[in-house]
Amino acid sequence: MKKIEAIIRVSKFQEVKEALHAIDIDFFSYWDTIGVGNEKKRKGSYRGSSDDTEFISRRTLSIVVRDINVKKTVECLLDTAYTGAVGDGKIFVSPVDESYRIRTREKGDESLYIKD
Repeated sequence: MKKIEAIIRVSKFQEVKEALHAIDIDFFSYWDTIGVGNEKKRKGSYRGSSDDTEFISRRTLSIVVRDINVKKTVECLLDTAYTGAVGDGKIFVSPVDESYRIRTREKGDESLYIKD
C-alpha cells in the first residue's frame, strides 16, 4: 500500500475529485492548506482590499491505495491538477506498512475498500 499526498490548487479540486472517482478512487481525505512556495511575493490592492501572496492557499489530498493503483492515481493527479503555471502543486508517495478497518478489524488491502 502507498499513501499519496497531493497539494493542488483549490480551483482544480472539483475536477481532480471527479477524475479520481472516474478511476474508482472513491475514498480520500482533504483539507485546506496555507504555505509558501516558489511564486514571487506580490502585494496590491483592489477596491480597498489588500492582496498579499506571501501565503498561498492550496488543498491537500491524502489517498491510501493498493500498490496496483498507485500509477493510475498519480497519472490522474498529474493530468487533472495541471495548469502549466508555477504553483500547480506537488505529489508525494510514501509506503504504508499496515492499515486497519476499525469496524471489522480487517487489515491490509482488505481494509481499504468495501466489499460488495
